[in-house]
Amino acid sequence: MAVDATMASAVTATNTATSSTSSSTSSNTTIANNFQTFLTLLTTQLQNQNPLDPLDTNQFTQQLVQFASVEQQLRQNDQLATLINIEKTAQSTAALAYVGNIVAVDGSKAPYDGSNSATWTLKAPKDTTATITITNAAGQTVFSGSYAVQQGNATFAWDGKGNDGTQWPAGTYTLNASGKDSAGNNVAIPSEIQGVVDSVDLTASPPLLSIGGQSYTTDQIRRVVRPGSSSS
Repeated sequence: MAVDATMASAVTATNTATSSTSSSTSSNTTIANNFQTFLTLLTTQLQNQNPLDPLDTNQFTQQLVQFASVEQQLRQNDQLATLINIEKTAQSTAALAYVGNIVAVDGSKAPYDGSNSATWTLKAPKDTTATITITNAAGQTVFSGSYAVQQGNATFAWDGKGNDGTQWPAGTYTLNASGKDSAGNNVAIPSEIQGVVDSVDLTASPPLLSIGGQSYTTDQIRRVVRPGSSSS
């Protein structure tokens, strides 16, 4: 049909013009900024109406609304991209502020240096008897025991010795704690660790804090224990 062919030509020309700029920094140019293209499409459509079946007013209005919707969506995409860049900058700035500080983070892996104790903070929601198991990097159980833990925060320090008195080497060890209350119901006992933030990986999204050889995001930080010195 002649009308369809004419409209197809106009749309093809528009698509070609758009494709030629897609690789440039202005590839997201909106319909409003390319007003001449909008007028070409609109004029072509009006000139090639079927006299026996002219464009319905409601249909014409719907098409105008569609043009406006595309324009709004493109603008929203631009604004979202700007907001994302701002958020990334804010995350990087916040992460860098932790370098050199001792912080407490959600986690079960703690470093043991062969002399000082590896320390975890247990966060019991209620009084319970906790079964604590410590494993090495290979998943081997190096220590286990049962302890009465009161509601709130409790510190658990491991001196690096196994149940049989074996002195385990320096490394990263994982603590798992599970408990039961007086009624025999299971009680989840999350843990925290403390350590110095020695570096930040800003190439990751979100940025990753390095603490004792482990990586953490800023939303895992629960508190800053005390300010440290990045030069120490």
